[in-house]
Amino acid sequence: MTDFPSPRSPASILIVEDEPKLSALLTDYLRAENFETRVIADGREVMASVRSNPPSLILLDLMLPGRGGLEICRELRTFSDIPVIILTARVDEIDRLLGLELGADDYVCKPFSPREVVARVKAIMRRIESLSGMGGAGRAGAEPVSSGLAIDLERHAASLDGKDLNLTPIEIRLLALLHSTPGRIYSRDHLLRQLYDDHRVVADRTVDSHVKNLRRKLQTVRPDHDMIRSIYGVGYRLDVVPRQGSDENDRD
Repeated sequence: MTDFPSPRSPASILIVEDEPKLSALLTDYLRAENFETRVIADGREVMASVRSNPPSLILLDLMLPGRGGLEICRELRTFSDIPVIILTARVDEIDRLLGLELGADDYVCKPFSPREVVARVKAIMRRIESLSGMGGAGRAGAEPVSSGLAIDLERHAASLDGKDLNLTPIEIRLLALLHSTPGRIYSRDHLLRQLYDDHRVVADRTVDSHVKNLRRKLQTVRPDHDMIRSIYGVGYRLDVVPRQGSDENDRD
């Protein structure tokens, strides 16, 4: 996987948008907030650009000449965890777009305010910087050392703040998946596919029961924190917070 750029370096935003007026508007607003920007209007040019010069974040339109945004994002996730914000008018497909199947981190519906886009960009960049500040690298698989979570899939064990959570095998796999990229939204469908890799037929709401049980066990250790957030109509995400007693603050 491609590492995220260091949060200490100027954040660069790749705008993949074929409407010149819209890309110019986004460029102006982002540069006013001290982001570096570059624009690509043809979907066929994106992969080569990302591989040769990885940005901090990608604003990705779905309807592009040459190659569509869905295909671009799907290929991107085979080698990189660079955050992606989808720019779309396809509101009815948001749940699928944000699922792990596609791997987008957020979305903004057209027509949108450029200030809203900048706010979403800044929120994701703060989250990355926060994870890095807690000892993680801000990418999938990185362990934010002050999160207090310890997961050992081989021993089927998980603990929070040093206390055994007594999780079932399914709950451990669910927690590990959510913890692999804190803050990222995972759709129910993909969570089920990852939890039940034997392709059995399972009701969509089954994952809700697993999440409810996992949330309850996490809250026995941290009663004041709801670490697993439900995103209405989309799925779930794990919000990493500092270990109890830590001096770190959760800035997300």
